[in-house]
Amino acid sequence: MKNNWMIRLIAILVFLFLIIPLLIIVVTSFGEASAIQFPISGFTFDWYKVVFKSEAFMSSFYVSLGVGLAATLLAIIIGVPAAYLLARYSSKTNAFLNDFFLSPTLIPGMVMGYAIFQLVVVKFQWSVLTSLVIGHLIISLPYVIRLVGSSLQNLDYSIEEAAWTLGYTKFQAITKIVLPNISSGIFAAFMLAFINSFNNIPVSMFLTGPGVTTLPITILNYMEFNYNPAVSAISTLLMLLTVVLMYLIDKTLGLSSIV
Repeated sequence: MKNNWMIRLIAILVFLFLIIPLLIIVVTSFGEASAIQFPISGFTFDWYKVVFKSEAFMSSFYVSLGVGLAATLLAIIIGVPAAYLLARYSSKTNAFLNDFFLSPTLIPGMVMGYAIFQLVVVKFQWSVLTSLVIGHLIISLPYVIRLVGSSLQNLDYSIEEAAWTLGYTKFQAITKIVLPNISSGIFAAFMLAFINSFNNIPVSMFLTGPGVTTLPITILNYMEFNYNPAVSAISTLLMLLTVVLMYLIDKTLGLSSIV
């Protein structure tokens, strides 16, 4: 009994340690002072108006949105077939490929960002927008393969065999039987990959350029010269977006499947 109380106490302390800084950000976004301070003096929504009226914030938001959607769609197109092959055909080569596809999640973000920069910018000299999409595709692909692969492993392989005996080709069995049954996993993979892309800093830091900057990088640049509650306001909006998307993932697939 004593051990249970100790575990609960530790869990509560960890929860408070994680949640209190986030709550402070939310509270300071409503302060009237021209600098971030806690506790706040007064209450206002003006800093949210500053965010939505800022050309830098809004343009970079659309860049992050476009790059995130493009990279995530490409990750789905590439990742779903790759996850199927890795899940259905076991071999030493597939084990190596599985580790290879998941390697971007194990390599430090700054190292991955610099490596992608050397490849797409220095070597191939692609445009900033193309480089961002390719870079975010590389870091999004592991999430798609992991989530879709998890859904495929939980899917009974016998339903494909039953489809074949009924005259379905392998392609028909995949498109008409497999994909509908793992649609929730694909949706969750899309959401998680998009969140990862939209909030990414290390890779974006190396690949952004004049006129094409993602929102997290714009926030960092803004903080170099401004320390007002607009930073807290935009951070609160990003947290809200992430919470909504994670809620959708939890309802479709369950967060336990990606932890």
